Amino acid sequence: MNTKIQNLTSGNVAQALLRFAWPMFLANLLQSLYSLVDMVVVGRFVGSEGLAAVSNASMLVFLITSVCTGLAQGGTVLVAQYEGARQKKEQVEAISTLFALAALFAAVVTAAGLLCFHPAFLLMRVPQGALSYADDYMAVICGGTAFVFGYNVACAILRGLGDSKHPLYFVLAATAVNIALDLLLVGGFHKGTRGAAVATVTSQGVSFLVAALYLWRSGLAGSRGEWKFSKKKAAAILRVGIPSAGQMAVLNFSYLVATGMLNVYGVAVAAASGIGLKVNTFAAMPIWAVGQAVSAMAGQNMGAGNIPRTAGVARAGVAVGAAASVVMIAFFQLFAAQVVMLFNGDPAVVREGILYLRICCSLNCVAYAVMYAFNSFAIGLGDASFAFWNSILDCVLVRIFGSWLLGIALGYGFVGIYFAEMFAPVLPAVAGVVYFKRGKWKRRRLV
Repeated sequence: MNTKIQNLTSGNVAQALLRFAWPMFLANLLQSLYSLVDMVVVGRFVGSEGLAAVSNASMLVFLITSVCTGLAQGGTVLVAQYEGARQKKEQVEAISTLFALAALFAAVVTAAGLLCFHPAFLLMRVPQGALSYADDYMAVICGGTAFVFGYNVACAILRGLGDSKHPLYFVLAATAVNIALDLLLVGGFHKGTRGAAVATVTSQGVSFLVAALYLWRSGLAGSRGEWKFSKKKAAAILRVGIPSAGQMAVLNFSYLVATGMLNVYGVAVAAASGIGLKVNTFAAMPIWAVGQAVSAMAGQNMGAGNIPRTAGVARAGVAVGAAASVVMIAFFQLFAAQVVMLFNGDPAVVREGILYLRICCSLNCVAYAVMYAFNSFAIGLGDASFAFWNSILDCVLVRIFGSWLLGIALGYGFVGIYFAEMFAPVLPAVAGVVYFKRGKWKRRRLV
């Protein structure tokens, strides 16, 4: 048996969760360095307009990858539940079906991205000086969509099996490639935002190829003769994948709308809020890792029919996620100025970036940890529709409507938009607690 694979259905729940989540946290952290390095290098060598371009382009990248990660999430849950139920033949069919779906979705998303990114930038009211830089960046990024799908699907399979360490190794190699190419293409050859995008796409291609080679050679995905497309498995994957993708798409769309609202306040606010959003992303990294672990562990234990242990996974996820969020809040509140200056030294950008972090990277992160843990728990059971509707509550009712109400209707400007962001996860966190306490989730499973 692969020594990197953990049995998630036995042992202390909290300890198993931490062991499983820790490599995923590091992998997520490294993977985020793709866009972080892009922003830092572009900010230094291209300037505020290039930084604003990459910040706005990141909103569209999040929308594209939400489809990919949603599909991958469906694969993780199905693979995990078959692992818990010890049904290897069915698991191999699920893996082959997942790869077929990924190829189809990658083609559709690539075409849609290439057609829509420029009109989307116009709707977002990207500052005129940053528009051409944003177009250059997205044209290349869209071409690498297939790599994003392939890598995320391969890692989703490994997580479902109980292996969170190999994805860390894969992304470590990709990060090294990304940093080297960013410095070479943007810093050395002055290729601007297009060069930064080439660095990102190349690194994503490396991570996909290494992950696919490992899956093939290890035999974890079965042999070629065992592979076949199953309509039943496809339906199960999509039953989780589509709401999961919808959940992330709604979340990222809400940030896109908020970014469009903030862009009207000038380049300094646009660049500062872009930095703030990126920093908030880093603050959420431990929460996301815990959520990924909760989904896989809940899936395996529900597949094994162990309801008490499945409930323990949810409780441990909330506790660990909330504790991690407190640590991240303290760090970014104490070092807000230093963090913003890593991206851009413009005094106006630094001032607005600090304000963003003071409001949007505060105690709301604890509520976000609770919300995300329960959403991930529901997804692991196969009940991704709850996570979708909870995201609608978070993103549409509070973030988008609240931003309009406080920022525009009541005239508080970009500060009002920041406060809407701060309050966004509170109601969904309460909804998650109610969902868990009611106990109807005990009858949910895909296998």
